[in-house]
Amino acid sequence: MPAKDELPSTLQRSTRKAQETWSEAHDSAVEQYGEGERAHRTAYAALKHGFEKVGDHWESKRHRGPSDRQAAKSGSAARRGGETAGGVDANASKSHLYGVAKRLDIRGRSTMTKDELVEAIRKANDKRTRKARS
Repeated sequence: MPAKDELPSTLQRSTRKAQETWSEAHDSAVEQYGEGERAHRTAYAALKHGFEKVGDHWESKRHRGPSDRQAAKSGSAARRGGETAGGVDANASKSHLYGVAKRLDIRGRSTMTKDELVEAIRKANDKRTRKARS
């Protein structure tokens, strides 16, 4: 099934480039691994290299590359799973994360560490995505 027919809702609210990135990676993964969870994980991994989740949609990152420690792993280490930042660009500067937190109106952001900002943004993103779906 072509990816455009099963585009996740967060991507439906994102730019055409984000949609194409996910769709192309998904279709390629389906050819290689078959339809299912692995194809979706592969597509999201490709998406996270060029985009970050902000609220209920995906936006281009300033610098391409892995978004968190899990995304930086390769091969069998990456397939073993692990915690991700849920689309938050955890490798971005604290200043960038603070700016995202400000856009999402996260309270207490000025006293948060970088890791706390990542977690607060992830939670705010999840909340906005749930709200957008309802």
